[in-house]
Amino acid sequence: MEKESYLIKQVSLFSENKPGRLATMAKAFLDEGINIKAFSIAEADGFGVIRVLVDKTREAYDKLAELGFNVAYTDVIAVIMRDEPGGLYEIAQTLANASINIEYSYAYSGKDKAVLILRVDHVEEAIEHILNAGFNLVRQQEFL
Repeated sequence: MEKESYLIKQVSLFSENKPGRLATMAKAFLDEGINIKAFSIAEADGFGVIRVLVDKTREAYDKLAELGFNVAYTDVIAVIMRDEPGGLYEIAQTLANASINIEYSYAYSGKDKAVLILRVDHVEEAIEHILNAGFNLVRQQEFL
């Protein structure tokens, strides 16, 4: 099992929580032809954390750094879940049974599938348990 093929590079940026910061990021992605596949915004004490999955990870990182954003990569996994009541529970319970902590998550749902993006404390173990429980993971190449 090639666990590393399931590791997805998420671009995280930290910024003051003020008008125009999201627009600046979005405009930079537009200018560079970078497609956002999923994103999340969280706020704490006047600062925001924007987490994005994009088709051109390196270009996104470089452009945001060039614009002065504090940028980092984070490894996440993307689990395909049932898009109906109980879908989230099945995945959360699988990880809980394996004593794997979910540090944060966000999700998206489209015509074809619902996907749960997870940052966990033991990513390789999480991949193994999720696959052994019969779930499917999205491979990094599917975001490119």
